Amino acid sequence: MDRELNEEELQDLYAWIDKIPLSRPKRHITRDFSDGVMAAEVIKYFFPRLVDLHNYIPANSTPQKLSNWNLLNRKVFSKLNFHVPEETVKKIVLNTAGVIESVLSALREKIDRKLEHTTDNILDLEYFDTRNHEKPHAEIRQAEVKLLAQLAGEEKKKDEKSRLRNSKPQHTVQFYTDMDPTLRTILQEKEQAVMALQETVEILQMKVNRLEHLIHLKDMRIEDLTRHLEMYKSKGNTR
Repeated sequence: MDRELNEEELQDLYAWIDKIPLSRPKRHITRDFSDGVMAAEVIKYFFPRLVDLHNYIPANSTPQKLSNWNLLNRKVFSKLNFHVPEETVKKIVLNTAGVIESVLSALREKIDRKLEHTTDNILDLEYFDTRNHEKPHAEIRQAEVKLLAQLAGEEKKKDEKSRLRNSKPQHTVQFYTDMDPTLRTILQEKEQAVMALQETVEILQMKVNRLEHLIHLKDMRIEDLTRHLEMYKSKGNTR
């Protein structure tokens, strides 16, 4: 967690954070994350049921910042098998340069690992004890696991393509040998902007598809629970 990130790793981390809708714009990451609130929002984005955001108070005072981070360690990070040492928390709260990036990078790895083990995520979302229920519940959970694993794989592929695209200069208009250099530069910038927008659209569409699939699966679960409830009611009326 104390490892210093190189420039490529930092840019990749910043791009990852920029994809997450946060309550405040990211201006200076060391200060932005010092009170722990935006770290809680990052977890909330991936695992909504793990975090109650109202428990984390935006603050400038050191005691409140420490309180937020300690609460994260106890209530949230522990469920991801993650922990920020006390000394590291103090450095974050005091806006020590380079510390929060290392912590967020390590947290990102834990999030990715948790997403890969989607069975755990589904079980965390359960509202009821499934031990006495029949096969339909298991089949629905298996469908959810398969879906989330597939979507996680697609997101990883898109992130990898994005990293490769950003790490290499674009040469898509280099064949215009007689073109004015200024115009060539403008075209390159416009093309890169279009590619970035296309990637954003793909990511948003993928998120929409994921939500639609999860809603469908939840509807299936509700229908299944309703059938069980009616069955139990009918049994109770016959006694």
